[in-house]
Parts: sequence; structure tokens; C-alpha cells
Amino acid sequence: MTESVYKVVELVGSSTESWEKAAKAAIAQAGQSLRDLRVATVDEQDMKIEDGKITAYRVRLKLSFKLEGGK
Repeated sequence: MTESVYKVVELVGSSTESWEKAAKAAIAQAGQSLRDLRVATVDEQDMKIEDGKITAYRVRLKLSFKLEGGK
């Protein structure tokens, strides 16, 4: 078996519609500059509230990707 190394980054995604769309936005944006995305875990969800109304859903997640190079 070949050894692998992964890096984990923390991201925050935001959406005016849902936590799911906030997470998808964060992963889609990360995928534009990172390759070989592997696993995302949601660490925290919150909402921004203005004048008593929800204006944004936010998701803090950790995303791992495989580091290139090596054998």
C-alpha cells in the first residue's frame, strides 16, 4: 500500500437560502484552486440575523485534499 498525506483547511461558506447551499458554495470555491478534494466535515452552523430575520446561513467546515508529490 502506498502512503498518502492529506492537508486539512478550514472554510466558511455562506448562503441566503440554506446551510446545504452554504457548504456547497465553500466546496465549489475551494475546488477552483485545490485538486483531489477528499472529505468535508461540518464543524459549526450558524445564521446571521438582521431586524429579526435570517439573512444568511453560514457553515464552518474542514476540507481535506491529497497533497501532490512524493512517491
